[in-house]
Amino acid sequence: MCGRYASQLPADTIRALFATTGPVPNVAPSWNVAPTQPAMVVRRHPDTGERRLDLLQWGLVPSWTKDPRAARRPINARAETAAGSGMFKSALATRRCLIPADAFYEWQARADGKQPFAIARADGAPLAFAGLWEGWRGADGEILRSFTILTIGANAAMRVLHERMPVILEHGDWAVWLDPASAHATTLMQAAANDMLRFWPVSRAVNAVRNNGPQLLDPVDDQAMPGSAIR
Repeated sequence: MCGRYASQLPADTIRALFATTGPVPNVAPSWNVAPTQPAMVVRRHPDTGERRLDLLQWGLVPSWTKDPRAARRPINARAETAAGSGMFKSALATRRCLIPADAFYEWQARADGKQPFAIARADGAPLAFAGLWEGWRGADGEILRSFTILTIGANAAMRVLHERMPVILEHGDWAVWLDPASAHATTLMQAAANDMLRFWPVSRAVNAVRNNGPQLLDPVDDQAMPGSAIR
């Protein structure tokens, strides 16, 4: 799964990287993005085909939801079953998006509690998670736009931390994923190659959402780390 991630690049940088048009959102960097919080999402404008960078709330609220306050708001969607899910199939067909990130976190069970690890691309490039988005409109005209991150069974390298991982798309696949007319987009929902990512142990301070700052990505000494070294 993916339940926490870092998004520290400025919106202007994300705009240039993902070639979006229009205004950029006013958002501070975060090293501990958590569910229910607003986060940057890249979407394709249905009329112009242009890419837009907007702030959406993490935790999907489908358009048919009666009361979003009482609704289940999934932060992840299983790639293997999304096409047949009443919750996700419409968004998978027509409302796919990209979620920029610098790293994400997973926790490994230990005798003394769960140890967090940060995971990032080995080449230092930003991550682009495959996601789905929805728009909900209330009777009073209130509009809530939200997103979820697609996950897939973890590759062999990541399986020592967790059985699942976010679907991570390469730059050359972004246009295909965002295009609702593409018949091949769903074939991109695969686990990343074993050599794409590196991971390292970080402070348990990341466990608390109130903690934020670049120090959350600093490696900590951990002799019990899988593989016995930072990857």
